[in-house]
Amino acid sequence: MKLPIKKNLIAMVAVVAVIALTGCAFPSNSASVYSSSQAQGEQTVRMAIVDSVRPVTIDKKSGGNAGTLAGGAIGAVAAGSTIGSGNGSLAAGVVGAVLGGIVGNQVESNLSKSQGLEITVRLSNGELRAITQDADEQFKVGDRVRLLSSGGITRVTH
Repeated sequence: MKLPIKKNLIAMVAVVAVIALTGCAFPSNSASVYSSSQAQGEQTVRMAIVDSVRPVTIDKKSGGNAGTLAGGAIGAVAAGSTIGSGNGSLAAGVVGAVLGGIVGNQVESNLSKSQGLEITVRLSNGELRAITQDADEQFKVGDRVRLLSSGGITRVTH
């Protein structure tokens, strides 16, 4: 009796580990999040007026490998340890791996997308600039905003 409980515990630990690691897999596109290499770096600041705001979806283009592999491993362990014995257990593990891989790939794909904003601003010289970032701050047409630029990255903030 202790053997199935142990295998189920391993499967549950694997699920928790995959969820924890998947959350770390995608960098943020938020104007409020800085990497450690960006901290304390000087940025150029320009003032602008919001000309338009458009909702967009940001796809962080995951390769699908982590979700597929993790889902496959979890499916194999879960199905192989709970269904059948001997060759039946092996067959269940293979089917579980395939189905788990499909589910894991879909989960990773969904996690790699976030809601964003394409913010078009007018600089004081009349030029227009468009910046896309996570939709974690609200902007309205006419808002006076700051453009913070450094190393090819520009953020829009109030």
